Amino acid sequence: MAASTLLARLRPRDSAQRLYAAFIGLLLLSGAAAALLEAPLWLALPVAALGVGVLLIDWRWVYYALLLTLAFSREIPLPGGLSLDVPSEPLMLLLLGCFGVSVLLGRSGVPAHIWRHPLVIIMGLALLWSAVSMLFSVSTVKSVKYLLAKTWYIVPFVFVTASIVRRPQDVWRLVAFYVVGAAATVLYTTSRHLTRGLSFDSINWAIQPFYINHVIYAVVQALLIPYCFYAARGARGTKRLLWRIALGILLFGVIFSYTRASMASLPLAGLFYLALRLRLTRIILAVAAVAVTSWAAFMMANDNYMNYAPDYEKTVFNGHNFEKHLEATYKMQDVSGMERVYRWVAAARMISEKPLTGSGPSTFYPEYKKYTVKSFRTYVSDNPEKSTTHNYFLLQLAEQGFPGFLLFAALFATALITVENLYHRSRSPENRRVVLAAGLSLVVIIFHLLLNELVEVDKVGSFFYIALALLMRAQGWIDEEAVNERMSE
Repeated sequence: MAASTLLARLRPRDSAQRLYAAFIGLLLLSGAAAALLEAPLWLALPVAALGVGVLLIDWRWVYYALLLTLAFSREIPLPGGLSLDVPSEPLMLLLLGCFGVSVLLGRSGVPAHIWRHPLVIIMGLALLWSAVSMLFSVSTVKSVKYLLAKTWYIVPFVFVTASIVRRPQDVWRLVAFYVVGAAATVLYTTSRHLTRGLSFDSINWAIQPFYINHVIYAVVQALLIPYCFYAARGARGTKRLLWRIALGILLFGVIFSYTRASMASLPLAGLFYLALRLRLTRIILAVAAVAVTSWAAFMMANDNYMNYAPDYEKTVFNGHNFEKHLEATYKMQDVSGMERVYRWVAAARMISEKPLTGSGPSTFYPEYKKYTVKSFRTYVSDNPEKSTTHNYFLLQLAEQGFPGFLLFAALFATALITVENLYHRSRSPENRRVVLAAGLSLVVIIFHLLLNELVEVDKVGSFFYIALALLMRAQGWIDEEAVNERMSE
């Protein structure tokens, strides 16, 4: 009788007690197995089980860990010419799995309006077209890796962001994690850069090992500046001071990165703010589309582009003098600028050969070398960095044809029009700050895409997709705002 009473007391009575008993049992079994088999690796089993349990209960910490470490991630080469960004891509994969389980359990936390939002539909169509283009790829392995990588970019940074950000205050928490890491890299870079007098020719050395080149370093700081600016405007006391300090650090990083595009992107974002206030976004997009189409037609007619071939001897890099570097830019004698033209000409010739499907996702390098024109060659055309077009729009055309390009153009145009619409619909300063921060950051990124291919760079592409998620979330808040206004009338 006493024994049965004791057993009844020891028997778990609820799910929490059953889980605890199961964990203790697993701990004892793994400990016994480690001792009997002389294999300490068995002790990792309960640790792994505990980790899985924590993930199933609340995996938001993985998302914040990803943002905190994102500025420090490094590219690790893999066999077969592939690469992996560590620790960012493993954490993205983990988030992909966690979110997938949440969706299956019906606990995704993503509002219904986001699943059917035009931005999500366009992203889905673009991913689908990438799969079609992959079927005609010159390197199927690279294209498959591109599709997988695109999936683990979109899911964590669009859908996980949408599930975690439930109110405007969550936006600034999210941004703060990345700002801490980015600001730390600026302080680290500056400490190294100062040893060489903050000189122009030493910036690429100073940013190592966290950035491949000074362009990515500058873009990271520039895209975060709108968030810091609007976070500071909405904060009070110590928080406002911290945001302003972060803003100053990031601005310092942009200035002493000596990156022309990043310096120009900030006043351009300010001009876009004026344009959206005047409801000019649609007109600007239409004028830009006509201008680009007309320019492309002119350059291709009668091979007019050949008139702009550089003088090989005069095309140089003024690494010791930033003023001469700027002067060479507008004289079309800067080696980095003319190397871009060299790649653009090759891209145009690739497009003319495969206008519908392109060469396949992630195949521009080294495929473009078959299409280069010797007259445009510069002394850096050997391309040891294995970089691509230095223009993301041309990259889409060359790799995925006109459908891929049009879908990407539709994505960013829809996003910019959404920014304007939400700004004018909202009466809440809090919601407007989120819309402007995400929208102006998006403008900074899109401007850089004219001269670089950065959407697939984890440090930049992450916030391209996060900005889209924040705009969709803000639309939900502004819809609720309108409903509440009608009910109060």
